[in-house]
Amino acid sequence: MDAFVSQLPALLGVVVGALATGLATFLSTRSQWKRGQTVRWDERRLEAYSEFAQVLKEIQVVSLKVLAAASGDKYRSGLDTSAALPRLAEADIRHTLVWENLLLLGEATTVAAAQDWREAVWRLEHLARGVAESFEPLPELIEEANTRRDRFYHAARRSLGVSGGSVAQSDRLAQRVVSSFESHKPASSEG
Repeated sequence: MDAFVSQLPALLGVVVGALATGLATFLSTRSQWKRGQTVRWDERRLEAYSEFAQVLKEIQVVSLKVLAAASGDKYRSGLDTSAALPRLAEADIRHTLVWENLLLLGEATTVAAAQDWREAVWRLEHLARGVAESFEPLPELIEEANTRRDRFYHAARRSLGVSGGSVAQSDRLAQRVVSSFESHKPASSEG
């Protein structure tokens, strides 16, 4: 019995060491799994944000081309309503599908910013389709859509942990929009 008692500390050391190794392995594996899940969901979230932004920007651009043509801006136009309406309808279907991914995977602040941008683009689209009137000047509607786009990108980048400063474009675009639409107003007829 004395031999067993003398070996007991060594035996306990082996058992404690084995338990500690098992626990460390478990915690390490669990941590790796969590990191893998985070990366996986971040990749899916990035894809949802990107797809949403691309299709909404397409709707915005097509709408602006129609509105530019209506205002006499031949430089920006290139699309009449008959060519644009099928593109808008197709983009709207894609938008509806990618919106569901955004709702499923997006962070709440990003989804709210996406909704705001979406509403601003809808106003432009409805004007382009001729189903709505606006009491706001077109350059202000465009600026609002661009500002809300910036907010969406800011929220999406924060949600994904992307650093690197601001990528806001609305201030730069505002000058081009105002000068473009102001210089291509149809001449008023005075009689």
